[in-house]
Formats: sequence, structure tokens, C-alpha cells
Amino acid sequence: MLQAEPSYFSELYSAYAAGRLSPAYALMVETQAAMRDDVRRDIDVAEAIAGVMFEQEDIDPMTPTAFEAALRAIDEHEETEERSVEAAEAAGSALDELLGLPEPLRERALEACGDQGWQRMTAGVSRIDLNGQGRTHAHLYRIQPGASVPTHSHRGDELTLVLRGGFSDEFGTYGPGQICRQTPDYTHKPVADDDGVCICLAVSEGGMKFKGVLGLLQRLTGK
Repeated sequence: MLQAEPSYFSELYSAYAAGRLSPAYALMVETQAAMRDDVRRDIDVAEAIAGVMFEQEDIDPMTPTAFEAALRAIDEHEETEERSVEAAEAAGSALDELLGLPEPLRERALEACGDQGWQRMTAGVSRIDLNGQGRTHAHLYRIQPGASVPTHSHRGDELTLVLRGGFSDEFGTYGPGQICRQTPDYTHKPVADDDGVCICLAVSEGGMKFKGVLGLLQRLTGK
């Protein structure tokens, strides 16, 4: 059963509260919290605990340029919002679906879609690269009703948060706000529910390892 244990999520939220998650995983946690009040409460508790621990630590003095750095960060955030508006105008027919996503994911998705659009992966499956950093990758998936992602395993851990619709695999069924966890030890074939488009946010360490013909092609091309 690959639905992660509660202790796994407790550790995930604690790592988020302590600022130890990569930007891609932090984006997923923030998005799930925007969808579920119980997750928001768990994070609030984790942040309160982290705050108490932080107060007990010795604090290094701020650098002389800290204030200027904060101002630059604010300017960069405002520029990002302006780019998101421009991306929204270019998003075309996918705009309504993307506008329905919770923040902070909505802004990232609109910008990425404006830059590259939905990229076809296989029949009925497309995705947008949200530009993860290093070995951590973040993708937004759009799966047509009844369509499936080809059978695959993973080179590292992967968390998939359902944003809209739902999907099933060999290990369970997942709906909006739920996270499916996959490790390199397991192979699965996600299939979207028949009653609507499934949109998911997937964050992974490394890429997919396909089976069958796709797997052979993947090995031959070194992808």
C-alpha cells in the first residue's frame, strides 16, 4: 500500500516548517495546505514548534546588506506577478483550468504554460514542466478521462498531489487534496477517473523508468 503513513506527512510538514524542503516539495506542501484545512492546521502546529526551537537558538547578527536584499526580493516578487498576468493572456484554452488551481501553484502554472504550453507525453496525457531545481523536478499533469500514464517506476521518490478529478493505480485511489507516494521499489500505471479530467502536481527526485517498448526506447535514447 503506497498511501504514505501519517508519520511520513508529519515529518514532511515539520521539514517544511523548518525550511528544509526544496522549492518543489515546498510548493506541493503549500498547495495541499491551500486545499485542505486539516493540512493547514498540521503545518501551523509544525511552524509553532519550529518557532519555539528557533527562539532557543543563538541568532547570528544580520549582514549590513540584509535590508537591501529584502527589498530586491520584494521587487522580484512583483515582477513575477506581472509575468503571471502576461502568461495568463497567452494560456489560451487551458486558462480556465489553470485559473482554478490553488495558489501558490496557480501563478507558477500560468507562467510556465505561457512559456511552453502543455507538452504531449502520450495519448491523453500532457504535462507542463514547472522547472524544478537540481535532481528535484516538478510537473503539472493533465490526464484525459480514462487515459493512463504508461507503466513505469521511478529513479527516486515521487509525490503526486491530486488537484482536480482523480486517478487509480495498483495500490489505491486518489482524489483532490490526496497525495500518492511512489518509491523506486514499485511499478504502477495511473489511470484517470472516467468522470472528468485529472490534474496533478508531481514532484520527483529523478525521472520515470518506463516498462515495455517505451522502456526500451528510453534506454536506447538515454533519456
